[in-house]
Amino acid sequence: MASEEEEERGTEEPLSPVSRLLSSPELCAVIVVTLGLKTRCNISSVVAGIKESSIKLPRFSCKLDMDSKNKKKGEPVWVPVRIQVESHVIVPDLDHVNLENPEDFIEDYCSTIVNTSMDMSIPPWEFHVLNLKTSNAESVGIVKFHHSLGDGMSLMSLLLACSRKTSDPNALPTIAATTKKHQKSNDKGWWFIGSGFWYMIRFIFINFVEVFKFVLTLCFLRDTKSDLSSESMDGIQPKKVIHRIINFDDVKLVKNIMQMKVNDVLLGMTQADEDTTTEKKKVLDRIHLRGTVAVNLRPYTNIQDLDNVMTKGAKCTWGNFVGLVIFPLWIRSEDDPLEYVRQAKATMDKKKLSLEAFNFYGVIKLSMKFFGEKVVQAISKRLFDHTTLTYSNMMGPDEEISIFDQPISYLAASALTGSQVLNIHFVSYVNKLTISLAVDATVIPDPHRLCDDLVESLNIIKSTALEKFRIS
Repeated sequence: MASEEEEERGTEEPLSPVSRLLSSPELCAVIVVTLGLKTRCNISSVVAGIKESSIKLPRFSCKLDMDSKNKKKGEPVWVPVRIQVESHVIVPDLDHVNLENPEDFIEDYCSTIVNTSMDMSIPPWEFHVLNLKTSNAESVGIVKFHHSLGDGMSLMSLLLACSRKTSDPNALPTIAATTKKHQKSNDKGWWFIGSGFWYMIRFIFINFVEVFKFVLTLCFLRDTKSDLSSESMDGIQPKKVIHRIINFDDVKLVKNIMQMKVNDVLLGMTQADEDTTTEKKKVLDRIHLRGTVAVNLRPYTNIQDLDNVMTKGAKCTWGNFVGLVIFPLWIRSEDDPLEYVRQAKATMDKKKLSLEAFNFYGVIKLSMKFFGEKVVQAISKRLFDHTTLTYSNMMGPDEEISIFDQPISYLAASALTGSQVLNIHFVSYVNKLTISLAVDATVIPDPHRLCDDLVESLNIIKSTALEKFRIS
């Protein structure tokens, strides 16, 4: 082989249906994770840490082979290779760079690597080290993955499995568990049967409606043209990537006051509009926009399993096990800002009951099996072309961690797939929440203003919640 990393004898593995979709060059699907570090990054420690951990996960020492002579049953496969970690750790020369504004430089650098095609002749991941001090970190690490390697939850679990608690260097980090409330019911007899029957009626009806709307979206149903609409649908435009760090405690405060979930509050602030004038209301009433929301389909994610893979050679579930739901944005100018959060919760409750995310995954899997990649690519393209934005939210560690002996100050992440002009991603880390925006700069020339609007929306929702519930 002429490539730098030679093939090894090993078991070739086929891609999952979603990974095959994401491997399509037309989607340009990548995930970029930004690690703000509290100290100057030790490059030798990063290289040694990757050698001792990440590359022991089989997928990270495999390349994606699309060559037909190496395919199984005509499908692309993962081929094990002998990896050279040093070639994947990239350290740009910053000695001759004008660094009057480090934050702008980081944004431009991140946007550049996002829009640069990956070398698919080697395992598709890169670790960029920028020993550059910013207002939030002493140095920055930017990790770029091809989305076919795994979804956001897989990669977050990998990050945590490679990390250790700052307070206890031998202990794995933890994520705050989501607990479900189990309500005891004394209902018996006909009332219990009636409630179960009514649930089944709602389940069948909502599923029918959501499937019908999904088919309409694939056929012709398109979002209203607005300031977030792209003039051209020919291909995927370059993206500008930025992020903003806010106080996660503000989100949790609203969550606790309204007795909702973090995701409900974040979706609510995404929809909120602080302008409540009559003229603005008339304009907004005529706008109908939707977003695709990524949903993790795993019942749970065990960090210990991935740690066992990297230390003991064990096996665990890995890859892209994610579905999408089409989320109609509540584009209205409400007098009560809390209504945006209530509407977000009501909509997501329906989506959960409809199993729309599982249905999407099933459609992709069956279409890939019976009709092939071209049909699946056409389905995904129409879905992204007919909606406006992508949204995701991921819970990070609830205590400070270090990776490869480098203490982390903050986390940010962006997953870029499809032709939508706006991608919004939230990632929490201890008491910080990072808002990451990836935008088509030809449509949204000033993403920082959009970020300001999101922060202002949260402040208004928080103030209203405190006032209404009389909490000071």
